[in-house]
Amino acid sequence: MLSAPATPDPGGPAPDAITVEQERFRSSLTRTIEDFLAEQRSVLASISDEALPLISSIATLTSGGKRMRALLCYWGWRAAGGSPEASAPVTAGTALEFFQAAALIHDDIIDRSDTRRGRPSVHRQFTARHTDAGWHLDAERFGVSSAILAGDLCLAFSEELFTASCSGAPGNAGPAARTIFNRMRTEVMAGQYLDLLEEAVGPDQTPAEAEKRALNILRFKSAKYSMERPLMLGGALAGADDALLAAYSAFSLPLGEAFQLRDDVLGVFGDPSVTGKPAGDDLREGKRTFLIARALASSSRTGRARINAMLGDTSLDADSVDALRALIVDSGALTHTEQLIGQKSEEAFAALDELAVDPVSLRALRLLAEAAVTRTA
Repeated sequence: MLSAPATPDPGGPAPDAITVEQERFRSSLTRTIEDFLAEQRSVLASISDEALPLISSIATLTSGGKRMRALLCYWGWRAAGGSPEASAPVTAGTALEFFQAAALIHDDIIDRSDTRRGRPSVHRQFTARHTDAGWHLDAERFGVSSAILAGDLCLAFSEELFTASCSGAPGNAGPAARTIFNRMRTEVMAGQYLDLLEEAVGPDQTPAEAEKRALNILRFKSAKYSMERPLMLGGALAGADDALLAAYSAFSLPLGEAFQLRDDVLGVFGDPSVTGKPAGDDLREGKRTFLIARALASSSRTGRARINAMLGDTSLDADSVDALRALIVDSGALTHTEQLIGQKSEEAFAALDELAVDPVSLRALRLLAEAAVTRTA
């Protein structure tokens, strides 16, 4: 349960008051995650101590992060008139954190990523456990298989927790929130498959079609579940009507698209010491993002051939990554993507200005939005 927030001054809510309220929520969220994992650790221990690494890997992954989705859920709840002392948004936020953990674990397997937030990805942790123990058969297969199970366990935890949050929601809010949650899960899985498909068939697409497909993948794989659905879930749990939920969407969907476009730029040009991922990792993984699609559309035939030849080459060294980055910059794709981030951000903030909610929630959402589009990690 959360204590009541500080009362904003008559001239408008002070950011400090918002920070205090958010930190109370984060603390409640962290305690809920830790308590839930402790319970699950006991369940697994009753089966076999040898199963405990599943929980340890999940605990490591859920111990960090910005809690952005959970915070959006909380402010969606608050802006719709939900009590700051209620447990429902904390439980729902915890469900979102476990859903995010599942997505990260499975995404790292699909992308063959060795690191996550500066640490070995979950499948690499299990591979190392096999190797260090000197076990039999294939260490990498063991690592991937174990990580798939850990991700599936996170999905089960997410479902259990979200069901609990619906039971704690006022009136008949639970079914409306459940509909949004179910849709979110389907959207993410479909978006992830389309992303995988695009890597396989991408070179055969026309540049214009590649851009269109990249934006569709961006929307359903990330933008909706990163921003739009968490905010709407919080609102629905608090009993928001269709008009308010539509206003939430008008703000948070373009914000989510700007957020993911920024992520795509960081995946190519980000500082590894800040992002926690190797430099140019998205290029080695062959991710056909909007940035890449735009570079192909704006390059000469020779430039397109060079980009397609290098993209997805896992052996790219630092010089090759720099050469591929230069091709992207010279094509004008980076500038165009930055402009699109700006356009999406302006659309989001214009919708936010029209959002008829209390000043504290409005200011909190603005701060979260600003952080989302200016982030460096």
